[in-house]
Amino acid sequence: MATPHNSAKLGDFAKTVLMPGDPKRAKFIADKFLTDAKLVNDVRGVQGYTGKYKGIDVSVMASGMGMPSMAIYSHELFNFYGVENIIRVGSTGALTKDLNLFDIVLAQGASTDSNMVKAFVKRGKFAPICDYNMLSHAVDTCKEFNLNYKVGNVFSADVFYSEMEMAKEYAKMGVLSVEMEAAALYLNASSLGKKALAILTVSDSLVTGEETTSDERETAFIDMIKVALEVAVKIDND
Repeated sequence: MATPHNSAKLGDFAKTVLMPGDPKRAKFIADKFLTDAKLVNDVRGVQGYTGKYKGIDVSVMASGMGMPSMAIYSHELFNFYGVENIIRVGSTGALTKDLNLFDIVLAQGASTDSNMVKAFVKRGKFAPICDYNMLSHAVDTCKEFNLNYKVGNVFSADVFYSEMEMAKEYAKMGVLSVEMEAAALYLNASSLGKKALAILTVSDSLVTGEETTSDERETAFIDMIKVALEVAVKIDND
């Protein structure tokens, strides 16, 4: 059942997969939160694990950075491994002063400057959005945990070192933050009849200039991970 980017066998992945960008964060989640976690993929060092959380099967695998990488890995999980739900857990840069470091952003929609949309829809513009049920569970969980969070649109950028002027344009339209993968995930989920949600932690602010360290980004986004895992439990019980 191996694909060009995944050596796992059919059945190795759970129906719900958490996808951080960083392979080290995938290992961190598996080690800290999952019981009986088993490494099921390590092609190109993009580690994938399957274990249990509160008695249900959950997998975690890295997506790499950027929309092309996310598009490849999420497509293979959805299309070849029976995965039904993918929850992106990653970092995001705030575009509004109302977001502080470590606040959570629940990406209801994902605007983008990528031409990837044209691979799915030839005419007009498609608006990539998340699964509402997963979003609703995430909102409820953030409230239960008394976390600072916002729901709204994010901007999935193709270029990391982009002009601030572009970010300002999206901020004027009410976009909360910028990241690089959500739109690709939502496009794949929509085209394949699957479900997806991006749960993001503010790692830096394009408004104030504040930023977290790489070590903090690897291990300190605990709240976001807990929310994602609780969503996995809730959708398993739906």
